[in-house]
Amino acid sequence: MQLKETQKALNDFGKYVVQQSRTNLTKGKKNASKRLYDSIEYQVNVGANDLSVIFSMEDYGKFQDLGVSGVKKKYNTPYSYKDKMPPAKAFSDWVVRKGLKGIRDEKGRFIKRKSLQYIIARSVYTKGIKPSLFFTKPFERAFERLPQELQEKFGIDLQNAFD
Repeated sequence: MQLKETQKALNDFGKYVVQQSRTNLTKGKKNASKRLYDSIEYQVNVGANDLSVIFSMEDYGKFQDLGVSGVKKKYNTPYSYKDKMPPAKAFSDWVVRKGLKGIRDEKGRFIKRKSLQYIIARSVYTKGIKPSLFFTKPFERAFERLPQELQEKFGIDLQNAFD
């Protein structure tokens, strides 16, 4: 039996979640390198005995979405920093893209890029990463509508199979 209508409903679900997630990244200013934005994808699998929609993105997307608790500031998230600080070099490209150069300390001296990267890494370690829910919110919104739509589309597919 072909499940064309059901597959279309699942494709619409995937497209909506991906499009809204990308929009949320851009609006939330979490799109510095566009790597995460470009990596958000979905795949619909319709087999003989199952239906599934699989979403994928860069690994760090889950930390941007759900956040990470720092050692001092806590968020409602399963992720947290405990005893290891993020590597300072992880912020190298971010510092360049944000144009953070020529910053001076309180004595008027320029802060070197490596020092700036360390300061940012220490800040993330203590304060954590605030949850943005860029993916979670659109997924939940679309998922609430999905059961009714799937029932209707599956009914159409059944009727087409019997006709």
